Amino acid sequence: MAGLIGRLRRAVAASVELLDVIIDRDPSIRSRSEALLHPTVLALAGYRVGNRLYRGERFKSARAVCMLTRVLTGGIEIHPGARIGRRFFIDHGCGVVIGETAIIGDDVSLFHQVTLGSYGWWQDRGRADGRRHPQLGNGVTVGANASLLGPITVGDNALIGAQSLVLQDVPADAHVRAPAGDVVQRHTPTVVQLPRAS
Repeated sequence: MAGLIGRLRRAVAASVELLDVIIDRDPSIRSRSEALLHPTVLALAGYRVGNRLYRGERFKSARAVCMLTRVLTGGIEIHPGARIGRRFFIDHGCGVVIGETAIIGDDVSLFHQVTLGSYGWWQDRGRADGRRHPQLGNGVTVGANASLLGPITVGDNALIGAQSLVLQDVPADAHVRAPAGDVVQRHTPTVVQLPRAS
């Protein structure tokens, strides 16, 4: 009985911690009750159930939970084999993909359309360590539509900018920037529509 009460207390504490993380990292969320409706909550709940099944070698059930969670969250796909630390946050979430051997540290934030993927099955087979996906250190932030591919390591507190394609290790505290759009002066004349004479 004491073990059950202890597990229940830890689950409640982890849930409150997650809700507080959502409030802290998403300015549009004003309360814990509103945070309950955030896609991160459902994505992590589905991941935790799927991960427990996966570790118990119930792979089909784990995959089913993963697919159901993907549908319910609008496209957040976390493979049940991935390892995710504490205080993980996904902003918006649509189109996020996290592969089977990905390792995510504590206090990591991902924005929408982030991929933590592999190079592809044709290059992944036969790796001695079995790792095919990125490992993110603690405090890493990955901007919208960034793709991190292969068994790379991203150091603690690194910032991966939006639209970045990362194929090699990133040191701690680094900032990876994608090419930014240039603002140029418009040289073509603006067409003005004049009112018709009656």
